[in-house]
Amino acid sequence: MLKKVIFILDDEKSIYDIENLVDELALYGITVSIIGKPLRYQNTDETLSNQEIVNKCTRTEIIDTLYITDNPVYHNQLKLKGLPVIVYLHEGNRDKTFSYAEYAIEDIREIEYESLKLGYLRLTGQPWTILETDRCTIRESTVDDVDSFYEIYSEPSITKYMENLYVDRDEEVEYIKDYIKKVYSFYGYGMWTVLEKSSQTVIGRAGISWREGYDIPELGFVIAVPFQGQGYAYEVCQAIIKYGREELGFNSFQVLVMEGNEISMALCRKLGFEQYEKVEIDGTWYDRMIFHQSTKID
Repeated sequence: MLKKVIFILDDEKSIYDIENLVDELALYGITVSIIGKPLRYQNTDETLSNQEIVNKCTRTEIIDTLYITDNPVYHNQLKLKGLPVIVYLHEGNRDKTFSYAEYAIEDIREIEYESLKLGYLRLTGQPWTILETDRCTIRESTVDDVDSFYEIYSEPSITKYMENLYVDRDEEVEYIKDYIKKVYSFYGYGMWTVLEKSSQTVIGRAGISWREGYDIPELGFVIAVPFQGQGYAYEVCQAIIKYGREELGFNSFQVLVMEGNEISMALCRKLGFEQYEKVEIDGTWYDRMIFHQSTKID
C-alpha cells in the first residue's frame, strides 16, 4: 500500500507547483517528503544532498514508497535498486534522456492521488482493482491466479465452448506475465480476474479485449461451474459494459458465442446484445452479437 511519496527534484521552482498535490495526498494519509525547500514540507534530511539521499534509498522501501524525480541519473539509480520511480518532466529537463522511464508526469499541477496510486501499483507489480459489484471484485490477473484458472477450466463444460489454457503450467504463467507487461501496461484494460467479494475466491475471468480483424472491442467472460446459475456472469458483464462506456469511452461491444452455447447466448441477449452475423474462425462457427451505443443499461 502506498504510504509515502518522496520528491527528489533538482529544479527548486518545481517544488512550488506541487502544493495542491501535497494537500490532496495528505487527505489519503500519504506522507510527502521533498528534498530541498520550502520548509513547510517534511524533508528527509536537510543536511544531505540529493545524490546522498538516492544513495541511502533501499529496496525495503518498495513496500510503501513512490519516488518522483526530475534527474535522469537519480531515476536510473533508483530503478536499478528495484524501487518504483516516476519521472517529472519540465522545461528545465526536456533535453535530458530518461531511457528506462516507464511513467512520466508532464504537468504535476494536474496530477491526482489516483494516478500516483495506479502508477505505484504498476511499478511494484501489484494488480489494479478495476471495479466492484455488489458481490464481486474485478481486478487484473496475477500469476497467483493461475492455479485457480486451471481448476475452473478443468470442467469439460467450460472448455467445450472456449479455448483451453496451456497444457504446461509454466507456459501459462509466462503468458500471464507477458499479458501484464504488454496488455495491461499498454491498454490499461484486458481480461481480468473475477473474485467473490466476501471470500476473495477466484470465480472466473471477464473483461474487454480486441480481436484481430474487428474494429470494436469484445466482451469475454467465464464463470466457474459452482458459481453458475446465480447471476454472477450477468452482474459482472453488466458492470464491465458500463465501465467500458463510461471510463474507456467505448460506444459498442461485440461477443462471439460458439454455436450451441445457448446459455451464453441467452445471457448476451439479456445484457442487450443483438444478433449481427455468423462468422467462421479456424473451422468453428460463432454467432457474432453487438451491443450498440443506444442500448440502455441499468
